[in-house]
Parts: sequence; structure tokens; C-alpha cells
Amino acid sequence: MNPYLRSMLYWIFTLITFPFMTLVDAIFYLIYSGSKKKVSRVEDPILLTPANEIAQKIRNREWKAEDVMSAFIIRAKEVNPLVNAVVGERYDLALREARNLDCTLDSMTPEQRNAEFSEEKKPFLGVPLSVKEAFYWKGMANTSGLTARRHIQASEDAPVLINLRNAGAIPFIQTNISEVCMWFESSNYVYGTTNNAYDVRRMVGGSSGGEGCIISTGASVFGVGSDIGGSIRMPCFFNGIFGHKPTGGIVENRGQYPIASEKAKDLLSTGPMCRYASDLIPMLKVMAGPEKVANLKLDVKVEISKLRVISVPDDSGSLMVSKVEKELVEIQRKVMEFFKKERAEVHEKRIRKFRYSLEFWTGRMNLADDGPKFANLMSGREAGHVNCFLELLKKFVCLSEHTLPAIALGLFDDVLPKLTVKNDLKAVEVLKVLKQELLAMMGDDGVLLYPSHPKLAPYHSHPIFTPFNFAYTGLFNALGFPVTQCPLGLSKDGRPLGVQVVTTPFNDHLSLAVARTLEKHFGGWANF
Repeated sequence: MNPYLRSMLYWIFTLITFPFMTLVDAIFYLIYSGSKKKVSRVEDPILLTPANEIAQKIRNREWKAEDVMSAFIIRAKEVNPLVNAVVGERYDLALREARNLDCTLDSMTPEQRNAEFSEEKKPFLGVPLSVKEAFYWKGMANTSGLTARRHIQASEDAPVLINLRNAGAIPFIQTNISEVCMWFESSNYVYGTTNNAYDVRRMVGGSSGGEGCIISTGASVFGVGSDIGGSIRMPCFFNGIFGHKPTGGIVENRGQYPIASEKAKDLLSTGPMCRYASDLIPMLKVMAGPEKVANLKLDVKVEISKLRVISVPDDSGSLMVSKVEKELVEIQRKVMEFFKKERAEVHEKRIRKFRYSLEFWTGRMNLADDGPKFANLMSGREAGHVNCFLELLKKFVCLSEHTLPAIALGLFDDVLPKLTVKNDLKAVEVLKVLKQELLAMMGDDGVLLYPSHPKLAPYHSHPIFTPFNFAYTGLFNALGFPVTQCPLGLSKDGRPLGVQVVTTPFNDHLSLAVARTLEKHFGGWANF
């Protein structure tokens, strides 16, 4: 498009949408103008300890596994009435597993414990684990937020859960998701809506929103998430914790509903979510398994002063995406200044192709047409089908058991791919060019800083009016680049700040090292 014409369209669009969004924001402010509530401060030292250190203390018999499990269960019971993040639990069984572990460890000599339960074999010995409800967990519900799947229980564990169990973790709670895991607010008609622990009037993100929330409250120290358009990174951002979308194919995606189709499988990544950056690499090693993780360089020491850091402040003006809030621009600038002081090579750039992030992601998704339609997935089984137009009519009279975002996505998924094939093909071709440009720009020693989302944690349901803001995260699913989400403290009104740290495929160690560095300088997760 002619640059002048595009500029004119941008300003016309802004003139039309600005008054409307100002009115929407004012209405939401009035609706949620009541007093702000948040969870209580985390005080128990057990809850304030990274997962790898908890395991070490259990291994050394400084702490009992049962006491650790009890502490997390007590906190979960305390906070969940306020946040509604826990949707399934096995407290009694988890306590029994912890008790049995204590008996086994107490019957051994220190030498025997270190041999059989070494850090290498059991890096998460006795550590309580939270799990996104969409993952298979034998004997536990697997609804993915669909009323049609209320009766479904998993008959096996997902491969990633098996790996974490084998590493010593004890799963004890399931957490909430968005309906069919394809919206960025965790709300559905099976479990309800999850509230942000820093301000319960606000959302937690999705689809791994329950995970992000419960980890931020201190009721879990680490958990399992998955990400096809930002479903790890947005919840981690809105809840002020760490998360990592790994290089595609490194962590097994099987064992969740829904699962990405064959053509879309490289858009989906299963990855770690945690409160402390020191747990990211140990988690990724376990979740990936020794064979897959060998493709990464996680044990390579990264010198921050030798990094090339590229800061991109925004998407260069997409018509469909909100402008980045000032506090997010400012905190990213502070991160850039920090790297300058650390003598890294720092550049600020505007990458104009980023304005097409939405088109890139939708193009990739639309052309991945070998799987079931979204309306099929909404039925709870691939062979079924939900009439989304009928569900929309039912929604107007409060008779539908599907959320509005799911109904809208089902309608669009039935129609848009047929109408946009040419545009999708063109978008994917431009995306290929962008990928090569970024690979050349970043190389094997570069990271890119990019806003996690244009807005700080919004009020509940507000994203219905800004549905395309996920493009800030979806871009990197389309590109297939690994990304670490890093918390950077709190805003003036107490909402989490953060930034995405992006690197090139199989260079996950760079962004993970940056996460450790930023945690030390900016403080990481913020207590309440």
C-alpha cells in the first residue's frame, strides 16, 4: 500500500475509533469503580523459595516434603475463593505422596539419598506442581472449559507431566483456562472466570491464565502451560511471573485438548511457567527430555556484555491493535539503558513489517487447514459440530453455554479462511522475508526486546473490544522464535510490568540468561 494512503487511513481509523474506545474505557471504569482487592502478602518462607531450592532442602532433610505440600495447599485454599484459579485438586493424594517420600528419604543414609535422589535424577524432588486443565492428567477432568466435556476424565498423563513426575514433582492442582484455549481471558461456563491476584477486577490472560494467577499468588511455585498465540506469555505478563515459549518441537505437545493440527504444530509450544527465573532452565530440561534438550545450548555460559540487544518499542502502527501504554514504553527503555550500562551492543529499531503481525498469525493459522474446525472443537469432540450462528442467537437470550469469544471465533473460522486465501498466502510470503531479516539482524548472539502486550492487565471482558491485541505475542508463534516473558515490577497502580525477550530458534539459552539478569536488576516477581 502507498505509504501516504496508509498514513491517511491510519489517521481516519484513529479519529473513528478513539472516541469509541474512550467511551468504552469510561464505561468499564465506572463498572469496576469499586474498591480494589488483592490477595494477601506471601509470608511463609517455603512459598518464597524457588522450586530447585525446595527440592534441595527436601533432599538434605532440612524440610519435610509433607510440610512443603501442606504450605502450598493452605495457601491455595486461602487465595482461591478470591481468584478462582484452582479448578481441580488432589490434596489428600498429594499429601500421601509427600508423606511416603519422607518415609523413604528418612530410611536412607545421606549417601544413599544423594545416589538415588540426586539433583541430576530428581531436580524437583517433592515440589508441588500445578497443571493447566487442558493437559491430560490421569483421573482428573479434561474439559478445556467446555460444558460438553464435563464428564471427560483423562485416562493417561501427558508426556510433559510424566517427565515432571519422573523428576520428582508432585502434581496437586489443576488451573483454569479459556474456552477451548483460544482466547486471552480465562473464563468459561464450566469453571467461571479467574481474577487477577493484584486486582481482582482485572483479567489474568489466557489460555494458561489459571496457571499464571496461582503461581503469582504463591500457591504454586511452577507449572505447565502451552502457547499458540501467547497463551504462556500473556498470563505471565498480566500476573507478573516468568514463562518461556521454547523453540518449536523441543517439548512434546501431545496430551492436551485441543491439540494443534499437523500443519499448525510448529505454532504451538508447551513450556514452563514459574515465579523465579532460576527454575526456567531446570524445568525446560525436564520437560523436553534429554534427547530433545540436546538441541539447545542451555549449559553454555552467556556473557551479557557480548550480547546484541535490539529494542523494538511497538508494532509501527497496526490499524487493528492498541497503542502501547506509556509505562510499558518507559520500562522497556529502562531495560535498554540497563543493557547499555552492562556494555552490551544496544540498538533501538522500528520494524515496519511488525505492523502486519495479526495478518502473519492469522495467515499461518488459516493455511493450517488439515485439522478440525473450531466449531468441531467446541462440540467437545472432533466429529461433532456446534452451530455458532444458533449459539449467537441463544447468547442474546442467555441460553448459550459458550462464551462470546468462542462463538465469534467459530463463526469467523467457518467463513474467513475461504475468503482470505490470497491475502493469507501473501502474508506468509512476507513473513518468510521478515524471518530471514530477523535471523540476519539477530544472528546467534542477539536478543530482541518487545512489549508483551500493548495494555497492562485490563478489566474483565475488556478484550472483547480489543480482540487483536494478542498480535504482540502471536507474531513470534508465526515466526517460530523462542521467547522468554520477564516481569519488571509493578506499575503506578500496582499492575505487573514486563517485556518479551526474543531470540532465534535453538538459542533459547540467550533469552533465559537475560531473564536471570533482569530478575536480579529489576526484582522479578513482586509480592503483594
